[in-house]
Amino acid sequence: MKVMAINGSPRKKWNTATLLEKSLEGAASCGAETELVHLYDLDFKGCISCFACKTRGGKSYGKCAVRDDLAAVLSRVETAGAIILGSPVYFGDVTGELRSFMERLMFPYLTYTEPYRSLFPGKIRTGFIYTMNSTEEQMKERGYIQLFGLNETYLKMIFGASEYICSTDTCQFDDYSKVVADRFDPGIKAKRRQEVFFTADCGRAFQMGARLAGGSGLPV
Repeated sequence: MKVMAINGSPRKKWNTATLLEKSLEGAASCGAETELVHLYDLDFKGCISCFACKTRGGKSYGKCAVRDDLAAVLSRVETAGAIILGSPVYFGDVTGELRSFMERLMFPYLTYTEPYRSLFPGKIRTGFIYTMNSTEEQMKERGYIQLFGLNETYLKMIFGASEYICSTDTCQFDDYSKVVADRFDPGIKAKRRQEVFFTADCGRAFQMGARLAGGSGLPV
């Protein structure tokens, strides 16, 4: 099977990308073919409300009609056995690029019927990796869990089984002395990055990739 990871972070070698790479390593350990897509490398927009994907009898019914850099990625999703989305949390939500990707990914498959149905061909497993500067306590206080649950609901509705993991209190900079970020203790951030991020968080990402590729504990 093929497992695709979608990086919604502007950075290719930091927290979100690192965890996505670990998840793909986990998938590869189960024999999966893997692909990592960096959304910030692509030229695309979110849904433009043309409704070609909803037009009765139209040639793009159930498919996004927009032809841009995202079109080929969306086509490859249909041949994947699992997809993993990843994003830092900015102002309480995923990045704009990932949000735009999610609109283009899911809306064409969602039918305006009663009840809603999915036009996606078959069932695949999905995962979501969130990274954030907020602590776990702040994440809960700010209502992020509701956002994560809503995204999980839509992914389940369209594709099938889904899960997510969160990496909290992340280290944002290589050198905190170069930025105005006095509210953070660089030593504490660096210590957590070594003791939590590169151990527990990377381990959980690896295990997610292995589950999504192997299916253990995730019935579809």
